[in-house]
Amino acid sequence: MKTLFILNDGPYGSERPYNALRLAGTLASREGCEVKVFLIGDAASCAKSGQKVPEGYYNVQVMLGKVIRAGEVGVCGTCMAARGIADADLVEGSHKSTMAELADWTQWADKVLIF
Repeated sequence: MKTLFILNDGPYGSERPYNALRLAGTLASREGCEVKVFLIGDAASCAKSGQKVPEGYYNVQVMLGKVIRAGEVGVCGTCMAARGIADADLVEGSHKSTMAELADWTQWADKVLIF
């Protein structure tokens, strides 16, 4: 199964990115499952490297790493620019992306989940 996750919310303002990445990570670890994550809007901040969160609190950067090891993570370039996020600021393994790539990924996917 090929699943595309589209995340819209910032990393810590709600639990949507947390829950989306929990599911994406679980699917990515299963045989026969392919996962791609596209971060758009405030979710572009999820891919900001160097996140420091209180002990015992989930870290979206770490959760993205699990998905990156088994799949792909794209970050909307327009959304990055609007938030002052440079390519060099991104979590290793993620990449600046475009609407064209999101369209390609949408056609590729068997399922599209939006958080």
